[in-house]
Amino acid sequence: MSARSLLPVHTDRPDRQGRDRLEILTALIHSPSFDPVFREPIIRIPRGHAVYRWECLINQCERVRDGGTDLCSVHRREWNEAKERGVGKAAFVTAAEPLGPSEWIREESCRICPQRPAAHTATRLCVRHQTRWLYLCRSGAIEESDFAQWLGEQEPLTGYGECQAAVCVSLAYSPLGLCSGHRHRYRLHGRPGGASLPDHWWHSYERIGQPVPVVMENREEFRAWCTSVAAVTWPGQINLRGLSPLLRAEIQWGMFRHAEQTEPGRWDLEWIQRMVNACRESRVDSLVDLDLGALGGFSSSIVREMRRELQLIYFAPDDCREAGFLETDHFGIRFDKRASHIDLTAVPQRWLRDLLWDHLADLLRSPRCPRTATAIDSLRRACTELGAFLEVDAPGGGHDPGALRAEHMQRFVADQRRRERDSLPSIALTSSTGKPPTVTTHTRRTVFNSVRRVLRDALEDGTAERLGLDREFITAMPAGGGAPLRARRPFPDEAARALADGANLQRLADAYDPSDHGLRDIWEAIVTTGRRTSEVLKLRWECIGRYGGLPMFWHDQTKVGNYDAAIRIPESLYELLAERQRKTLEKFTARHGHAPSPQQRAAMVLFPRTTRNSQMTTSLSYTWFIRGFRLWVDELDLGRLVPHQARHTLATNLLRHGATLTHIRRYLGQVSDRMAEYYVHLTSSDLDNVLQHVWVAGPGTAQPGEFLAGDATPLTREQAQALAIDLSRRSTPAEGGFCTFQPVVDGGACPWNLDCHNCDKFVLSVADLLYWRRKREQWRLLAEGAPDDATADYLHRYFEPTARAIDGLEKALAGLGLLDDALALDLRKPQDYFHRIWSTAFRATDLAEATEAEDAQKDEYDAEFDAPEGEAQT
Repeated sequence: MSARSLLPVHTDRPDRQGRDRLEILTALIHSPSFDPVFREPIIRIPRGHAVYRWECLINQCERVRDGGTDLCSVHRREWNEAKERGVGKAAFVTAAEPLGPSEWIREESCRICPQRPAAHTATRLCVRHQTRWLYLCRSGAIEESDFAQWLGEQEPLTGYGECQAAVCVSLAYSPLGLCSGHRHRYRLHGRPGGASLPDHWWHSYERIGQPVPVVMENREEFRAWCTSVAAVTWPGQINLRGLSPLLRAEIQWGMFRHAEQTEPGRWDLEWIQRMVNACRESRVDSLVDLDLGALGGFSSSIVREMRRELQLIYFAPDDCREAGFLETDHFGIRFDKRASHIDLTAVPQRWLRDLLWDHLADLLRSPRCPRTATAIDSLRRACTELGAFLEVDAPGGGHDPGALRAEHMQRFVADQRRRERDSLPSIALTSSTGKPPTVTTHTRRTVFNSVRRVLRDALEDGTAERLGLDREFITAMPAGGGAPLRARRPFPDEAARALADGANLQRLADAYDPSDHGLRDIWEAIVTTGRRTSEVLKLRWECIGRYGGLPMFWHDQTKVGNYDAAIRIPESLYELLAERQRKTLEKFTARHGHAPSPQQRAAMVLFPRTTRNSQMTTSLSYTWFIRGFRLWVDELDLGRLVPHQARHTLATNLLRHGATLTHIRRYLGQVSDRMAEYYVHLTSSDLDNVLQHVWVAGPGTAQPGEFLAGDATPLTREQAQALAIDLSRRSTPAEGGFCTFQPVVDGGACPWNLDCHNCDKFVLSVADLLYWRRKREQWRLLAEGAPDDATADYLHRYFEPTARAIDGLEKALAGLGLLDDALALDLRKPQDYFHRIWSTAFRATDLAEATEAEDAQKDEYDAEFDAPEGEAQT
């Protein structure tokens, strides 16, 4: 049986509910997929556990964590001293020396008396044998080196049995029947029941083999204390004794499911044991019945997560519908940074809540299931708004769908539009601040479209007819319409200068990212590369590298399905990201006590979030970044700016420097030239040709056809494409290519009389491939038509440097995967530049006929005015 199986619960039999749930959990706990560590009533967590680690972080240190930190008491004191000297935690953890055991981490038996607990960590002897050994050593009767021989001469003593505390499994420390820990607690609690031992009981009774009497003032009170006292905590141990079978199984299942998560939150064993003790004191039979008000913050959060996991087992999908919530895990879906539980109880009408539940369930099962929870939230908000309005406006609170008519929906529509117009608050929702959010144009559109979608689906599948819901009530809801598509503007010059100013950037880091999570680095990467904010936030740790000596930036363009895309970046950004790599690596070392393995580095992100991220595989959220960015922009008083405007600014600058839409699309990772046109704010679709800066040396150079866009070392397709997108070169068009001689580029005269094809400053680009192919064809025809072989050989030798340049250009394009695209281009044709003019064409015969007709008309006109007055009037 799989540990994720969902079994039905008989909710119609309350007397069987607890028994059914216990049967389900028992079956799951004894399944092969369940970790046996969590099966026993005393859960003992081994050292080095990935989730429930309890030993000191320092490698090979045998001591226990102290004070809620990840270090033992000694190393914590040393770390505080090192921190004052400016030493980083990663450096301290790496250099710290491990310590041996100096405290009990679990109960040990005496070496001589297996039935008695050891009382000393070094000798591991019970109290009696420890006392004898110390007496002999102090009196000089024996040497410490004779310890092994002395051990062999001793006789074992009988024990006192197990501790009488109901939850304890330790050996009793004395004839009183309590272990060492509970004996101490018994004294702290005022010795309930007055249990005590006679004075000098060892000399008077035990030494001579007599049973030791236990004096009890109130035996029932003592037994009650033994029943109610909490367990003594041991490092790496959770004591579940004294709990009901169902409650114990729920905690075992909750701990197992928490350990199964990819990025679980921190659950210290001390917090779990405190929660267990609270459950035992409350005498509850299930976590569902536990009052969270009596727990601390950490323990209550543990209970909440355990309850969420139990809901997946206790409630099948139909049970969730009945209870008024939805679990996305039932459909195998978990949205990013969202829990599985979706509460629908805010919709007051049962019929409307069921329609919403059915619609969401169909959406989650369908192939068009949304990638994020935004669509789910919109549908829930819309139905909540409608339900709240019907609760106060419709007859019977809108609970009878058959009583609803078109006027009720029309009043709801009018109310929403009035709230949008007057900026009034919502009647159903509250924000995180406790205040209702304002109804805006966007939220009104969302409500209209979502309500219309839910109700019309019910109308189409017949659910509305079964409910008795009036068709006119449904059709009265208008479409909300879509928001107008507005292109964001590039940054104004003054805003761009302020957002890139060094002092302002330092202010961004100091004021809004004091813990140095990388807020400034993220913004600089966005501005420099023009990547989407999400692409920069989700950068992998291994996102930069040098290839052929050139700094490269690797990222995932998930929006367009491009993974491991690479671009060239400047040295300043490369050094910035390399420093961030070092800081992230130090965070991992400080958290785990060792550097990450190659596999762990490959999975790490460059900007990890701080919570529920032990392996640093989850990045910072967009919410965290935009909060700090907005506060920074507001402080600079730059108006309403968003990070995405950096892409529009870069796209516009690229166009200004000679890049085409296809070039911009490839560089920015966009799906089409139309989207690139949207980013550079153009309305003409004529600029649809590619002008790639892939250059080879011209025929006049020493190495015709040499690839000039980077190193000649063989590259992969991705590396070659990244190198090809290099906008740093300056050139001016020439016949069949580009001139790179800077005086000419700057407007000066050519010192070689425009002899471009024999000049070493002349290069061939993608746009010139067809031009040079035509040249090669012309020379080939000339050679074939030569009168003799000598002339043909001369023509071939004369054109040979140019042929080598053409071959080099074709090889470079083939390596980039752009050869087919280049063959489809002919940027030297005037039609490509003057499309509207050259697309208007006339046949030569038509033009000739038009000319003859015009001449004949002119002759007739002249004859009319040259005729006598009477004839002209006729």
